[in-house]
Amino acid sequence: TDPNISVMLRDCSRVLAEHDIGLFVCVASCEAERARAAGFVASGRVDGALLVSARAGDPIMDQLMASGVPLGAIGVPLGRESSMAYVSVDDRRGARQMMSHLKSLGRSRIATVTGPLDTPGGRKRLQGYRDEAGCDLVAKGDYSQESGERAMTSLLEKSPDLDAVFVASDVMALGVLAALQRAGRRVPDDVAVGGFDDSPAATAAWPSLTTIRQPWRQISTEMVRLLLSLVGGEPHTAVILPTELVVRDSA
Repeated sequence: TDPNISVMLRDCSRVLAEHDIGLFVCVASCEAERARAAGFVASGRVDGALLVSARAGDPIMDQLMASGVPLGAIGVPLGRESSMAYVSVDDRRGARQMMSHLKSLGRSRIATVTGPLDTPGGRKRLQGYRDEAGCDLVAKGDYSQESGERAMTSLLEKSPDLDAVFVASDVMALGVLAALQRAGRRVPDDVAVGGFDDSPAATAAWPSLTTIRQPWRQISTEMVRLLLSLVGGEPHTAVILPTELVVRDSA
């Protein structure tokens, strides 16, 4: 359901096609699927593997590394940063960018809706929020729109005087906007809202969403480059890319 994953897969497929290499997609969202995916990678039928959206402690990282197949990750592989190639944006800095923007609007009671804290985006964007917030108004989400709505409802109950919210994904921000509208809070007059990703959800939102842009095409290009270098016998490296603040109507 995460629109960012389909964007990354499309771009990775496009870049690999320039090298006449195909992309085979395995879904590994439960134990049985992880076992099948790891077995397929270890079977010798692929030249390399690309791990997308892994969570801290996910056994598939160890399973894939044990296969000996060149392995790279999109997003920081929490707990395996020193032993895997990966490409990520600077999530913590991106969160600080958004927080600085919200504070520049005169907002002082800024809350946040986090992503799952066993994911790099969830963990590092929360760190960026806490670097700048001056308060700790935190509700957890799971990157779904529904979780954003639940989290915003909870925040309003606990802190009715909040005047801004930084949401760790644009999709969750759609739920935040719905909860604010239901509560009679005007955006951005009463509560400013900032998201993260600059996914299609940001421009579909009403009002349109101020957000942090991830350079999706560059992420995919760099990841393919790193993975092909691993296949060619080069050592693993990491690339951290910058984010960009995109100002629209919500903040």
